[in-house]
Amino acid sequence: MEKLSEKDKELIRSSWESLGKNKVPHGVVMFSRLFDLDPALLSLFQYNTSCGSKQDCLSSPEFLEHVTKVMLVFDVAVSHLDDLHTLDDFLLNLGRKHQAVGVNTQSFAVVGESLLYMLQSSLGQAYTAPLRQAWLNMYTIVVAAMSQGWAKNGEDKAD
Repeated sequence: MEKLSEKDKELIRSSWESLGKNKVPHGVVMFSRLFDLDPALLSLFQYNTSCGSKQDCLSSPEFLEHVTKVMLVFDVAVSHLDDLHTLDDFLLNLGRKHQAVGVNTQSFAVVGESLLYMLQSSLGQAYTAPLRQAWLNMYTIVVAAMSQGWAKNGEDKAD
């Protein structure tokens, strides 16, 4: 597993300090961008009839609960920057769950783009190239573990 530099960790922690206190509004910005980039992803949230459109979905209590969970994953990752490998089992399982509900691994890249958009929108001038790279480095580690779980779940289903 890749390691983050001390500078990466410092940048991620300092930027998350303010964002992590207001998870849902920042998560809504991220998912709004996600649905703009790939509207087909809306269909994955049909667990509730109130997700027929982007706006309906973004205001649905069930969807907002999902947003909270996604933002908590980032929260957990930020709090474990010194030992991200301790999250491997959790992230592998998260990858399995995403494979089971029909998410493809290409969507992980779109989520990454949406995360970076949210950071840029929320942090304004504080969003710098080194900060962007630090978050990208962390997200790459998280997605690598999730992708392994995703692939493993697909292999299990093929057996």
